[in-house]
Amino acid sequence: MSNKLKVAISGAAGRMGQRLVALTMADPQLELAGAVEAAESPALGRDAGELAGAGTSGVLIGTEIPLHVEVVIDFSLPAGAVAIAKECAKRQIALVEATTGLTEEQRAVILEAGHDTSVVFAPSMSLAVNVAMKLVREAAKALKNLPNGVDVEIIERHHRYKEDAPSGTALKFGEIVTDEMGQTEERHGREGRTGQRGANEIGYHAVRTGDNVGEHQIIFGMLGETLEVYVRGHTRDSYAYGALAAAKFAVTKPAGLYTMNDVLGL
Repeated sequence: MSNKLKVAISGAAGRMGQRLVALTMADPQLELAGAVEAAESPALGRDAGELAGAGTSGVLIGTEIPLHVEVVIDFSLPAGAVAIAKECAKRQIALVEATTGLTEEQRAVILEAGHDTSVVFAPSMSLAVNVAMKLVREAAKALKNLPNGVDVEIIERHHRYKEDAPSGTALKFGEIVTDEMGQTEERHGREGRTGQRGANEIGYHAVRTGDNVGEHQIIFGMLGETLEVYVRGHTRDSYAYGALAAAKFAVTKPAGLYTMNDVLGL
């Protein structure tokens, strides 16, 4: 009998889902035990491994989390994330939740699931991004009381298929900055005669180009100098490996909410 960790991938036919399927199959500690998609997906009934280009897995893409699954990694759409979170809570299956673009109501469902099972909930599964978040917090703490002020702008770049803007990761960077520095106004892009930049603004700018897997640039602009924290993903595997690490972490923990800081020990 296999003692491998039984993993289901939600959003298995998507770009991230396919990489997660392939890397799960390649990991000797993991077993691909389920592949989930929306009811209208044209991938239903296909072998998840074959769709991902990783060979035959024997796991067909379906709409339900199979029995005996120990952890679900969700890279789907907001409606799917809500359904998955409710099912994981009901069945006490560990959950790694990486879907972005959630409303406050949808986020509340994910948070509620942490009462019944272990949930790793993070806007980015990337190791580099999470280290960058720590650096941004330290920079914001150090610069917040400069007498001439600091202007913070966040530029994010993603592929043309991304449906939400700004990215969840960009918004998390912004949350970190405002927690430390106290900005009260968000400005998304600029156009026309906007007047001078407000001291309490934090700016967001979303770029959508080609197959860009993700870049984030956090700019601290001061009089006479600039500090930038820049993090770039080269392939989707950076997020996939982080999600798999989160899955291995989640199954060892009691019910509760966890972040990638917990997974990575940051």
